[in-house]
Parts: sequence; structure tokens; C-alpha cells
Amino acid sequence: MLGFFKNIKGDKAIWGIVAILALFSFLPVYSASSNLVYVVGNGTTMGHLLKHGMLLILGFGIIYGIHRIPTHFFKGLSIIALPIVLVLLVYTLAQGTTIDGANASRWIRLPLVGITFQTSNLAAVVLLVYIARYLTKIKDKTISFKESIVPLWLPVFAVVVLILPANFSTAAILFFMVLILCFLGGYPIKYLMGIVGAGVLILAVFVLFAKAYPDMFPNRVDTWMHRLESFWDPADTEADYQIEKAKIAIASGGVVGNGAGKSVMKNFLPQSSSDFIYAIIIEEYGLLGGFLLMFFYLLLLFRIVVVANANETIFGKLLVVGVGLPIVFQAFINMAVAVELFPVTGQTLPLISSGGTSIWMTCLAIGIVLSASRKFEKTEEDKLSTNEMNPLEVLSGQL
Repeated sequence: MLGFFKNIKGDKAIWGIVAILALFSFLPVYSASSNLVYVVGNGTTMGHLLKHGMLLILGFGIIYGIHRIPTHFFKGLSIIALPIVLVLLVYTLAQGTTIDGANASRWIRLPLVGITFQTSNLAAVVLLVYIARYLTKIKDKTISFKESIVPLWLPVFAVVVLILPANFSTAAILFFMVLILCFLGGYPIKYLMGIVGAGVLILAVFVLFAKAYPDMFPNRVDTWMHRLESFWDPADTEADYQIEKAKIAIASGGVVGNGAGKSVMKNFLPQSSSDFIYAIIIEEYGLLGGFLLMFFYLLLLFRIVVVANANETIFGKLLVVGVGLPIVFQAFINMAVAVELFPVTGQTLPLISSGGTSIWMTCLAIGIVLSASRKFEKTEEDKLSTNEMNPLEVLSGQL
């Protein structure tokens, strides 16, 4: 066991934050899972808790394995993985799975284990690593927009378009993260404006196509419009059922909460253990618990920025920002939905919500961040041992 801990490298603060979030998640997941047991009639509370524990154990195994990989290896891995995830996205979309008449073509079921796998989560991580590699390659070079279409924007739009029909929120968040990463990577802003216009045009075409052929994408566009209308018109309480129940949970929690496991709204709030788990956390632990959880995500963001700024390679900086920032961004999207600052998106709370691939892909991204921090940590040790701290090298490492 001691040998195992000796092999844990990288930013210790990130390790600690991730461990704290994972350990805390057992309490709200165990509490909220009663909704699945007594209302939906799915399994037992202990069964859901054990499943969540196994997913986290496997997730930490992913973190440990990935963080041992040298950072520069991810350049080649992204090139290999990108066509694989494109094939997986096509396969997932082609299944045409429906649940209660709604399009659910965002999961594939893993054989033997019986766990559903959301391919869009893996595709997002792979695409952002690939973009970090491309931006590193063209750094300090003058390129035309035409030269970047095939190597950069063709993969971006291929992934986003394949995710869009079944999961608009994930596609939108991924597209936004791509724009942020390209901006930080020095890609010309005038070209980014054109890409934003192209993205809006593609979305408009898709909406018109889905309206013209509703059988192709059952209920998806209607669901998006319904959620937006519910957000802008809260008077429609039937359409706004989830948000109303979440607001009741938050209001009943008060400042200090009702206590662990004492949530009432978990029995009435759909997706109380995943999409709306933040409302249950506030009901049980109050505003203090909600703000404390928010503080840990902000602390994680701070450490991600520190690791990115400290890394000496452009690829390392962009890699950390590319895969690390979406974790915190998704967390705040989830919180914003619970307090009705954002329309319902279906995004889970990273490392807290129950689920399979959402936990694993978050752990994959964290492992990549830790790999980058481990590389910098080793470089610093080497420099201190040889007493070679070149000021030019420090300056060249800044964004």
C-alpha cells in the first residue's frame, strides 16, 4: 500500500480535491437513490451505493493509470483515438434507441457488465486533446483559414454534428469549449467569428430538418424548445415540474439544511441522484453545504490554472485547460440549472452525481491534468538538482 502511494505523482491539491468530492458523493447518492428504489422501483439503495462505489474505484484506477503516462504521448493517442470515437458516435446515433417515445441515441450498452456508455463524453475529451495538439503545431505560424479547415474544423464539426441530434447541451458545451481553447491557443479571432456563424447556420439547418422530418429525431427539437419556453415562462408549472421541485428542495434546506438523508423532495424530483443532485445537497446540507461544494470546484479550477501556467510546454498548457476547464464549467452549469439560472440541460455534477461514463470521463480528464502536473513537477526537480533555472525558459513557458 505504501508503494502505491509513493507512485502517486502530480498536483497533490488536485488529488485531495478529487478525493474529497468522491467521498462526499456517497452521502447524497445514497440518500437520493431512494427515489429510484421506492418511486421508480429500481433495485435497492445499498445496491445503488455499491454500484456508485465500484464506478468511483474504477474511476480512480483510470486517474492513476492515465497520470502515469507522459504528457507528450497524448499527442499521438489523440490522432489514433479520434477516428475511433467518430465510428462510435456514428454507431451510437445509428441505433435509433427510444425510451418512452423519446430519442435516446446517446448511449451504447457495454457487453457483460451491462453498463451504458455515453460515447459523447469520450469524444469530447479526445477532441479537445486533438485540438491542443493542433494548436501547438501551428503556434507562431501564420496560417490561412483554408489551411485549418480540414485538420481542425472538419473533425470539430464532425464530432459536434454527430452529438447534436441526441444531446444538444453536450454538443453546445463542447463547441463553446473548442472556441475557448482556440482563442487561448492564439487562433485568429476573425476566423473564430466565422466559425461561430457556421455553427449557428448548421444548428438552424438541423432544427428545420428535424421539424420537416420529425420521425428522424423523435421529440428532440420539441424537447429543446419546451425547456427554453419553460425557462422563459415559469408560469407554466406543469412544464417546469423539475425546476419547481428543485426550488422547493433548495428553499426547504435553508442555511444549514435538514440533515443528511432527510430530504423530502428526493421522492418527487426526477433525476434527483444525477441531474438535480445539487438541489438535494442544499436541502440536506443547506446553503453552507452548497457554497462549500462550490468552493471545492473553484479550488479545482484554481489548481487547473496553476498547473497550466506552470507547465513549460505549449501543448501541456493547452491540454490542461482543454480537458480541465470543461469539468468545472459542467459543474456550474449543473448548479445553475438547479437554481433556475439556466435552462434544463441534463448535465450531471462531476464526481458527485451517480452514473457511469460521466464519472469515468471526468476521471480520464483529471488523469490527463495530473499527468501534465507530474511532468512539470519532475522538470522542476531536475532543474533544482542541477541548479539550472534559465530565465528565458521561464518566460517562454508563459501563455
